Amino acid sequence: MRFLLRLIINALALWFTTLIVTGVTVRPYAEGELPTILTYLLVALIFGLVNAIVGTVIRVVAFPLYVLTLGLISLIVNGLLLLLVAWISSLMGFGLFVESFWWGVLGALVLSIIAWLLGLILRPLTRRS
Repeated sequence: MRFLLRLIINALALWFTTLIVTGVTVRPYAEGELPTILTYLLVALIFGLVNAIVGTVIRVVAFPLYVLTLGLISLIVNGLLLLLVAWISSLMGFGLFVESFWWGVLGALVLSIIAWLLGLILRPLTRRS
């Protein structure tokens, strides 16, 4: 249940990010509302997997850089992870599209802030009883 709620939070954060950041867009695989919703959920799933697998490895390996830059390198890492998600979803012919590296960095920053805010709002639903 928590996984499904985190997936929905990430999909909503991605949707808000595409509304705010013009360089980040999501193209659904077909016209209509249901394909658009499923595309956002699929991209959020890909983002979660990339963040969990690749992001964790990068954060462990680059830990000295995180300490040296006081965490500012995380903006670059998150932007690169967003570009990786865009590349993976573009292989399928639909999904996330990012115009450039700096749009990816800005998109990752906005996505993180929105997902954090939505997580704060929906925290009572994710809390274990």
